[in-house]
Amino acid sequence: MYGGDEVSAIVLDLGSHTCKAGYAGEDAPKAVFPSVVGSIDQMEVDDSANAEKNSGSALESKNNAEKPKGNRKLYVGSQNLGFRRDHMEVLSPLKDGIVADWDLVDSIWDHAFRECLLIDPKEHPMLLAEPSSNTQQQRERAAELMFEKYKVPALFLAKNAVLTSFASGRATSLVVDSGGGSTTVAPVHDGYVLQKAVISSPVGGEFLTDCLIRSLESKGITIKPRYAFKRKEIRPREFQTVDVDFPNTTESYKLYSQRGIASDIKECVCRAPDTPYDETAYSNIPMTPYELPDGQTIEIGADRFKIPDVLFNPSLALTIPGMESFAETSPSVRGLPQMVIESINKCDVDIRRELFSSILLAGGTASMQQLKERLEKDLLEESPQAARVKVLASGNATERRFSVWIGGSILASLGSFQQMWFSKSEYEEHGASYIQRKCP
Repeated sequence: MYGGDEVSAIVLDLGSHTCKAGYAGEDAPKAVFPSVVGSIDQMEVDDSANAEKNSGSALESKNNAEKPKGNRKLYVGSQNLGFRRDHMEVLSPLKDGIVADWDLVDSIWDHAFRECLLIDPKEHPMLLAEPSSNTQQQRERAAELMFEKYKVPALFLAKNAVLTSFASGRATSLVVDSGGGSTTVAPVHDGYVLQKAVISSPVGGEFLTDCLIRSLESKGITIKPRYAFKRKEIRPREFQTVDVDFPNTTESYKLYSQRGIASDIKECVCRAPDTPYDETAYSNIPMTPYELPDGQTIEIGADRFKIPDVLFNPSLALTIPGMESFAETSPSVRGLPQMVIESINKCDVDIRRELFSSILLAGGTASMQQLKERLEKDLLEESPQAARVKVLASGNATERRFSVWIGGSILASLGSFQQMWFSKSEYEEHGASYIQRKCP
């Protein structure tokens, strides 16, 4: 048992799009930064090192967020990623929500503790949020890294869906978590995830953003990344855009920069349509203007409704030029309402009514305008008559985006939770596998 009430716990939620970190008991995370890492292979750089000497690399060496790992240099945090560097690849530590590269996770955690929260992990218990589909091996690896490298006094791993459920004050609910990399539907009963009924789909915010980029490209609009041009003021309030060429920029960094702009377009103009998207009905819809960073104003029409509707009808993505790669996986991918119904049907008969009446929306993609109304409407049509369908979403977007983190913050600051921690002494006595006993 761990008895450290004096210091506040740290809550960490490493999502597929952003990493949220902060102190338990607060209402929003202190640090939110992209959960991707810029990486430069030192092999390539040695050739171009002579060229770097005169490009102001003295300025970079002061910044301590560069961590040489093996033979690559890693850059973490939105500021470090916002700066274009030659040969810098943008890598994600997660694949399908599960950690694939522990080096990157390590550098992200390190950045969160040392640069964002400015704490010493030795002094704070850690609550980590993990996906519902996490494997035993992954959990043991996380525990090992936390105890061996960061030497934390205590640790707890909690499932994303459970934390979202706690954030809205419920012990039983159906959590629809639509994040950056995927959408997961997980039933929670009395604070436990019903593992057999968890359903997940690869359509998340990033997929929608890529659909938007492709769709705009097919109309002849290319999004210029922020580093690819300079703006000069010729007359007051009149700008001229000059293209700048960087031949050594990697493809992944270019995509990362374009996604940043496209996801902003998505958040500003997109909204879920009330009825399933239909090409003819939306062809004469009024256009919405959006000004890109390089000064050109684009008009977005039917795409405002078509892109979000991919969540409800994934096969729509196949009508977008350039999304052909999705064709192999698309038959198995189901829309949101189907996923919800299927998940509820896999649960015990006795709790189905309760699940139907508390469907929680969480994650950044779920904050899309009108998404809640549309999901509720579709479910009313498809659900059994006796079910009272209620889709609940927190009023403000911040709570919806950070619901997993907020749930963790609530849980870790509860007095009754303090006996649940997996402490360092227990880890030393029983080893990493004991995490399965302590954190269900």
